[in-house]
Amino acid sequence: MKSALILSGGGARAAYQVGVLSAVKDILPGSAHNPFPIICGTSAGAINALALATHTGSFREAVADLYTIWGNIAIERIFKTGWYELSKSTLRLAGSLFNQGVGRDRPLSLLDNQPLREFLLETIRFSNIEKGIAAGDLEAVAVTALGYTSGESVSFFQGHPDLKGWRRARRVGRPAELTVDHLLASSAIPTIFPTVKIDREYFGDGAMRQLAPISPALHLGADGIFVIGVSTNRNPAHWDKRKMRPRHSPSMAQIIGHMWNSAFIDSLEGDLEHLERINKLIARIDEDVYTDSGTKLRPVKTLVISPSRELDKIAGRKVRYLPRSMRLFMGATGATARGGGAAAASYLLFAKSFCDELMELGYQDAMWEREAIQEFFGV
Repeated sequence: MKSALILSGGGARAAYQVGVLSAVKDILPGSAHNPFPIICGTSAGAINALALATHTGSFREAVADLYTIWGNIAIERIFKTGWYELSKSTLRLAGSLFNQGVGRDRPLSLLDNQPLREFLLETIRFSNIEKGIAAGDLEAVAVTALGYTSGESVSFFQGHPDLKGWRRARRVGRPAELTVDHLLASSAIPTIFPTVKIDREYFGDGAMRQLAPISPALHLGADGIFVIGVSTNRNPAHWDKRKMRPRHSPSMAQIIGHMWNSAFIDSLEGDLEHLERINKLIARIDEDVYTDSGTKLRPVKTLVISPSRELDKIAGRKVRYLPRSMRLFMGATGATARGGGAAAASYLLFAKSFCDELMELGYQDAMWEREAIQEFFGV
């Protein structure tokens, strides 16, 4: 089985993925080869994907180093939080109204993520991707971003020379030599971080309009999908829970939080449901039918690990760890537990306390699925 790791977006929520991977590292035998020859990431998940794909050591060492990176995370290493920087960005946004809504000197954004660019250049050795492919340790790694001119979801991939690009409705697979620009583009949350120009087009967060998050892994040849989600919505136990009566109309942050959840979470869950239905269909027909040269169906083994607790509630308790300037902004827009917009806050909460709790939760959830993980990898 050729397994693919799919890491979805979610800003600071991506710390949960690191906890799950840490558990997988401990569950698999110490001498285990890289279990994921195909790695696909979107938004913050793309950063985790590239950190794994560019590591020259074993899988255990790669995950251990990734855990250390997130364990030492600091908001100041992701974006600038000073009063001056926030005021300057706000004035630039206001000034764009006199220029048809376009930034005069650089793309518009509320936050300046130049620290993230510097952090990624220090942390990720992009030249190691080709080394891993040549050594046979890596089949392909893909990073997805949204093209603002074409409106297409583009999966930039670097992999084995035999792999070809693809084009579907609003979805494109494009061979490329991955760089820090691809990561920054994929993680450019709309209006929050600036878009990035790649070739002749500006790109933003890959979760936007990503109608089929699993598709890149399948196009790259995977027949086993290991997905790490960042939402509890897939758990049926949460579907019929009675919701509390609203104390007020939705705050600005609450509305934005639902918009981001729709982009970062809902598409992945819908794609998984579609894949599960296809697998059930294939199980009901003869193998010689779906393996016919004219039929491009094949069974795909899947395993999904997702949070057992609501990350929004955890974020609501951790907003106080943000710098004072960010706390003021979060409070003013309702990005707090009381304002109902903790979901929006969770995407920007790169505070050590929040990330540590998410990594611990991810490790715990994966350990609860220990038998399923062993069965998936056949160990």
